[in-house]
Order: sequence, then C-alpha cells, then structure tokens
Amino acid sequence: MWKQLLAGIQIGNHQSIARAISLVENEVEGYDHFLQSLPIGKTPITGITGPPGAGKSTLTDALIGHWTAQGKKVAILCIDPSSPFNMGALLGDRIRMSDWYNHPGVYIRSLATRGSLGGLHPYIIEITAILQTAGFDEIIVETVGVGQSEIEIAGLADTTVVVVVPEAGDEVQTMKAGLMEIADVFVVNKSDRPDADSFVKNLRLMMAPAFNTDKKIEVIKTVASQKEGIVELANAIEAHQQHISINNRKIWLLTERVYQLIARNRMKPYDKKAIYQALQAKASKEQFNLFTFVNEYANTGNA
Repeated sequence: MWKQLLAGIQIGNHQSIARAISLVENEVEGYDHFLQSLPIGKTPITGITGPPGAGKSTLTDALIGHWTAQGKKVAILCIDPSSPFNMGALLGDRIRMSDWYNHPGVYIRSLATRGSLGGLHPYIIEITAILQTAGFDEIIVETVGVGQSEIEIAGLADTTVVVVVPEAGDEVQTMKAGLMEIADVFVVNKSDRPDADSFVKNLRLMMAPAFNTDKKIEVIKTVASQKEGIVELANAIEAHQQHISINNRKIWLLTERVYQLIARNRMKPYDKKAIYQALQAKASKEQFNLFTFVNEYANTGNA
C-alpha cells in the first residue's frame, strides 16, 4: 500500500497525496517507515501568518492565481483552530479559494490544529514533506493567526510572510522585536484604507537596516481583494527563496523541526482522553494538586 501511495505521490496524483496525509495523521501502521522512505524534496515553503481579519486567505487566493498563471503547481495547507472541548473545526478557509477546487495544478487541504498549542497542525512537518515529494513548485501554509503561530511557522517555512492591516500600528510596535526576527516579508494588506501610506512609511522605518542589521525585510502594499500588489509580493517571496542556503538560520529551523518531532514521539504514550478521565476522578477533591498529579501520571501513567 505504502509503495503504491509513494508512486502516486511522485507523479502528483491528488488522491494519493490526500490518502497519504490522512494515513499519516492517524498514524496507520507503517507510516513512520513511509516517511523515512520519502525522497528529499526541495520545494520552498511559504508561511503566511498574521492576525485574524488581515486578509490572509484572500491574499493566498491571489497568490495561487498569480503562480498558476505562470504554469506553476501550487499546494496550500490552511490551518483552522480546533475547539478545545471537542476538537472540531470549521475549516472555512476553502470558501475563499473555491475557484481552485478542480484546477489540476492546485492542491488545497484544510487542517485543524487538533489542540496543538502552536497554532499549526501537529503533523504539519510530515504533511509538508509529503507535498515536497509530490513535485509542487510552491507550497503555502496559512496559519490560524493567533497564539504562537508566528513563532511556529518560522520554524517550518523557508519564507515567512507576516500580514497586517493599516490599523495594526500599536500591535506591530508591541510585537516589533519578535516580528523582525520572524518576518522575511511584511505585507500591509487593505492598503486602500485611510492612513495606509503613513503606516507603511513608519513600518519601513522600523524595518530599516539601521535598526535591523541581520537582514532586509521587504514591506509590500497590497489590496488582495483587487489583486493589487500581488506581483510585487510574489517577486519578494521568490527573491528571498533564491537566497536560501544552509546558514545558521536554516540550521535553527531544522533544529526546531527535529525538536518538535522528538517531543511528539516522547508524548505518544500519553492519551488526552485517559488524562481527562483520570482528572475527573481527582480534580474535584479538596486535596487535589496539579503538580503532584502531573508527577505521578508522568511516572506511572496513573495518578
């Protein structure tokens, strides 16, 4: 089964890709050996992150249109938040990308965070590796846009695009240090709004080499709903990808991926439902101590 799937993936068969992702998500027997057999893929990964309402999905849709018009094959992973209670998710990003459902050069997969604290899917590293094997020219990962997703995507993507809107001045100022380390490209979307030019000017000053000596961060104005600024954005992404090399930052990105994979493997013996049931019996007691519970459960699997 796995050999047939790999053969289908390598020729870009969408059914084989979808099936492989589902099997890996559910840890079907043999999935780990399948992952180890994947050829090394070099397709660059573009991460798109930013606060809710910034227009990430509309921007992604516009990028798909630009790249497919150039004859490129594009894969998109859209991450949606899961309910902390039943792990359900709306997966509504597909609504804005309905034009591409049947396009032979586009593969779209909506994924839920499944309780992952970082705002990404817990198997995002494995899934992107499958897509890199499938021969896509571009891979886009669109994050939830809340929590620590900005940090998580920087540990996965070759190029990180941070999307903001003109009203986000105070927010950007607060997050300045972290964003300067994470962002490779800044996008000011909905730049037809009042005071957009002033915001862009101030943002470019903040990102100027005098304040950020490690790298130059491009600031691009877009109106994604009108497809304005998309060519400039695509050019900025492609220019950054051309200069990706095995440097210190790349090694740190790989280190982050290795760390996440090891951490998840170490957590496999622990099941959330079993922890929930153990807590039901313990948490209502007056003497309940969270740290004692964790210590006993970690050592014995039973508190």
